[in-house]
Amino acid sequence: MHGPTPTPPSPLPTDQLQFAMPPMHDSLDAERRHRKERLAGALRIFGRSGFEDGVSGHITARDPEFSDCFWVNPFGMPFKHVTVSDLVLANQDGQVIEGRYHVNQAAFTVHVQVHAARPDVVAVAHCHSVHGRALAALGDLLDPITQESCAFYEDHALYDAYTGVAVDAEEGRRIASALGSRKALVLRNHGLLTVGDSVDAAAWWFLSMERSCQVQLTAKAAGRPVLIDHRLATATREQLGGDLVAWINYQPLWQDISRSEPDLLS
Repeated sequence: MHGPTPTPPSPLPTDQLQFAMPPMHDSLDAERRHRKERLAGALRIFGRSGFEDGVSGHITARDPEFSDCFWVNPFGMPFKHVTVSDLVLANQDGQVIEGRYHVNQAAFTVHVQVHAARPDVVAVAHCHSVHGRALAALGDLLDPITQESCAFYEDHALYDAYTGVAVDAEEGRRIASALGSRKALVLRNHGLLTVGDSVDAAAWWFLSMERSCQVQLTAKAAGRPVLIDHRLATATREQLGGDLVAWINYQPLWQDISRSEPDLLS
């Protein structure tokens, strides 16, 4: 004889479950500290991911108080070693106003112009990643062939020019114009650039875009990828293509880097 069927446990109220959302800050100092921590963490993640190529590559974060000044990685320091105290604050002319290191003037100029054209953008990421450079060498955009690449569908563009290493303000303005209101840019023969309303979002978009480049190059080398149709690609972008979704997707990476390498906060 079996006894009475046990009553299953009641589900927990959803308000008792943890779910991280972007924090609110009660002071500019607290917000500045937060952005610097996330910037140092993102640089280390990029270093782990192999995005570093010599002294190329930058992530900038707008200062919450001085909106025309930007925190950036120190010139010549390995991404994997950057700490919060190593970060440099430079003004729109590339002059260091806080920190102990130089900044890469050519690259910083591009970031400044993107920030100036997009007051909604907190962070800009650009690195010479392998698969991003490969797609850029083809002068191609991402096709809607996976769920992840659909996040960029009709929300990234090609900067169809290459003018060498020396970058001036006018070149930066042309790059910013090509980006427009989008989240990402393929710089022909150069690499990828992404933006976001947080460091977390800009970093996530770069990581996701680089992987999407890898998937597209691999798929095309193997055969003819099947495109997701316009309606579904657009709907998927609307679901997955916002900066809040990017921020949420990035949190496991932040938890990993901040727990395994807590010295980055020093």
